[in-house]
Amino acid sequence: MGIELVTEVYKLTNNFPKSEIYGITNQVRRAAVSIPSNIAEGAARNSAGERKRFFEIARSSLVEIDTQLEISVKLNFCNEEKISNLSEKINHLFASLTKLIQNTK
Repeated sequence: MGIELVTEVYKLTNNFPKSEIYGITNQVRRAAVSIPSNIAEGAARNSAGERKRFFEIARSSLVEIDTQLEISVKLNFCNEEKISNLSEKINHLFASLTKLIQNTK
């Protein structure tokens, strides 16, 4: 699910203004890539505390993306319709990560 989110974010941001390549486009893409990367790194950790910390970082990146997408809509880089599917994926992944964090032992 995390990698699907990265793909969708990249597709969406391809249509952002070229002047934003080092701004919000870069920021939202980096946050998206951070999610599956932190999930993978957390899964490879030996201690529950470390696993949990990486899963929490991944979840925080989801919140960051959600905020950046709201800003993108306000700046007319995209519209609510274009991000609705992405928002559903964000919410689903947030819930999944929350369960994973709660069950990490």
